[in-house]
Amino acid sequence: MKPARTASVPPDGPARRLSPWRFVVAFGAVSLLMDYVYEGARSITGPLLAHLGASAAVVGVVTGAGEAAALGLRLVSGPLADRSRRFWAWTIAGYVLTAVSVPVLGLTGVLWVACTLVVAERVGKAVRSPAKDTLLSHATAATGRGRGFAVHEAMDQVGALLGPLTVAGVLALTRDDYAPALGVLALPGVAAIALLLWLRARVPDPIAYETDAGTPASEAPSPVEPRDSGLPRSFWAYAAFTAATLTGFATFGVLSYHLVTRHLLATATVPVLYAAAMAADALAALATGWLYDRFGARVLVVLPLLSAAVPALAFTDTVGIAVVGALVWGAAVGVQESTLRATVADLVPAGRRATAYGVFAGITGVAALAGGTLTGALYDVSVPVLVIVVAGIQVAALVLLWTTRAARSGTRVSPRG
Repeated sequence: MKPARTASVPPDGPARRLSPWRFVVAFGAVSLLMDYVYEGARSITGPLLAHLGASAAVVGVVTGAGEAAALGLRLVSGPLADRSRRFWAWTIAGYVLTAVSVPVLGLTGVLWVACTLVVAERVGKAVRSPAKDTLLSHATAATGRGRGFAVHEAMDQVGALLGPLTVAGVLALTRDDYAPALGVLALPGVAAIALLLWLRARVPDPIAYETDAGTPASEAPSPVEPRDSGLPRSFWAYAAFTAATLTGFATFGVLSYHLVTRHLLATATVPVLYAAAMAADALAALATGWLYDRFGARVLVVLPLLSAAVPALAFTDTVGIAVVGALVWGAAVGVQESTLRATVADLVPAGRRATAYGVFAGITGVAALAGGTLTGALYDVSVPVLVIVVAGIQVAALVLLWTTRAARSGTRVSPRG
């Protein structure tokens, strides 16, 4: 089989290639539009499944399984992307799957079909994410890892803010009719795919950004296939730490289930709260991304602290405190989606990076499934027990972070750390 063509610059020369920051911003616009789609849907997953007859445990399992699919299947898509070098093809295919799944979700009235579509939307994320993050990582070699990924994540969250607000507005106008609320999300999905195709035509080989930024030749990927060297020990240490934090992290599906079934918020208000959580996500991503470029991975100490606070706040019966808990949940997600991705890019050479993103996501995917299942099941049993168990898990994660850093004698995951 003839390998995919790899060139250092597009055919029209380096003068026509987008600058690294423009590439990051253009990719951020794609993610903004697609986040408009799937975050709009995710903002009402809990109420939608509850409307179809699901219990809190079912919501926890389905949303946890969705996150596990979004992360775990990258064990396959990551290495395949590295071997094929067709990063753009994997990225486009994943976005298309998500863009199709969401509008169809609003049309079903059967619980198991809805559950399948919730997971299918997450599979789309699994297909695209290792390749997408690899493409983005090349440009962030020139912009700064933490800042580049943080800006991309912040733009994500603009879409994550607009999508839930749009869904909330349509639900209010249609008296909680999910079909038009999700159907309207087809429009930004089409726009995202069109912009992505334009970006691919403009910058077919983003690896040039990294080589231009001074990546050593020994770390550059082969034009035929990636290097066969294993992943570094520091990568595995941080993957273990991240898995521990996610094992005690609740999904928004369980949070929104609590808010609706306890009559703390109306169904149409839940997406508004989700939008606010996404704003907290963006702010946390920008803050920790800037701190990461200055201080390195030690800023990750904030993640277990935020994760432990979520159930203690979000699962109360006081509206104000529960809302604060949802905002803390959003801030924790912002750290997960920006700084953790930047860390992987700094830990692993370019030729193995899609594989590393896939393996990292696979490990954390198992933890996400455990976290969604655990928090949903414990919620049905006892909220105080849930709070205590999650706090214990996050303390263990802090210990793991400390011991892994100590075991490596303070080794930094990047020159800045």
